[in-house]
Amino acid sequence: MLSLRLARGAHPLVLLRRLLVAAAAAGVGFLLLCTLGYAVAHPKSTGQSLVRLVWCAVPLAAVVQFAVAVARTDPATRPRDGLDAAGLGPVRLSVLAAASTAISCTLGSGFALLLYKVLRGDIGGPLSGSARRLLDGQVHLPWGAALTLLGVLPALAAGACVLALHPRREAAARVQQPAAEPLEGAEEAESAEAPSEGPQAPPPAPAPGPVPGPVYAGLPWGIAIIAVGLALEAYVGHGPAPDPDRLISLPGRTDGTSPGVLGGWLLASLGLVLAGPGLTHWCGVLLAAGRPGAVRLLAGRILQDAATRIGRPLGVLCAVASGALAAAELYGAAWDSSGPRPFGPLTGLGAALVMACVTATAITAALDSRQNRSGTTAALHRLGIPASMLRGAAILRTGVLLAVLTPLTWAIAELVTLPMSR
Repeated sequence: MLSLRLARGAHPLVLLRRLLVAAAAAGVGFLLLCTLGYAVAHPKSTGQSLVRLVWCAVPLAAVVQFAVAVARTDPATRPRDGLDAAGLGPVRLSVLAAASTAISCTLGSGFALLLYKVLRGDIGGPLSGSARRLLDGQVHLPWGAALTLLGVLPALAAGACVLALHPRREAAARVQQPAAEPLEGAEEAESAEAPSEGPQAPPPAPAPGPVPGPVYAGLPWGIAIIAVGLALEAYVGHGPAPDPDRLISLPGRTDGTSPGVLGGWLLASLGLVLAGPGLTHWCGVLLAAGRPGAVRLLAGRILQDAATRIGRPLGVLCAVASGALAAAELYGAAWDSSGPRPFGPLTGLGAALVMACVTATAITAALDSRQNRSGTTAALHRLGIPASMLRGAAILRTGVLLAVLTPLTWAIAELVTLPMSR
């Protein structure tokens, strides 16, 4: 009930983000239902049904990441003194964010089920039965399996929100506080009764907490994993170019996908994700190198400070863009309007959903970073810094990131497809 009350009184921009999460959840739910309908209508095509289900895991992961990013930027889930006094501490606020995310995903999944039933012709309406053949409407859809598949996304999104928003730092700070703090009053009373014999020793300082690693610590690991993935691609990808008439036809096996090729592709994508924060940090270092002016120095410092928040979503965006470029080059015939689809008839819906979710996640992370430095921006305005200088720094940051990440994404896509297209 509290989640619904907070949603009703939220800012329109917050409601728009939750609506986007619901729309993305509806897209994933529709893909899952289409996969279930195909599996029920073609019980002997187990391999193709499994491939379609695996393909649905990619949009599912993208929507979960987007839902976590939206929950992280929700002002209603930020710790406040009043809510803490009322019993809603950081832990309960993370549970509240998970509940709000689950509600949004459930609404989207329910809409997907309604649309799917209408398009199959099971429910009357203006579009009733318009896609009956495409969605295998001639067979009965089991309700138990449909509801189970639709419940996967809300459960995963809610669990990811709880794990991502759990206040680990605050709990560690409380544990590291000295245990002698409640005895301060007793120590003062004893010192007042006893005569002063000399200067008192200062109280022991609390033990320092664990120092977090640098932001760019994942950059060497990301580069190494990218190299391993490309090497694996070069080792196993000696077959001919894929045939677009197959559902998924990759070199290495004649009856389906090649585990080595897919493994190398996934390793290269994982390396990009791990290297994202480090690349963002070193872009800021390069901007602030030498004798920078005010705009260049400001842009570089902001990039270094925001590398943790925006680096990982940018890495995911680069990985997805690299995979899209590689798929477009390998399955060139599939993009023809009259040609087949290598991932089934809903290739465009799944690819558009993944790209939209990772792009929205990167934009949401950038807005979150901007909101977190609102105090610094207000201080700069009080010092007389013009708004044009801040806009120039933002444009410079965007340009540098595009200049570094765009060629890297294109190069990795070309290197991934080179062993399979020669």
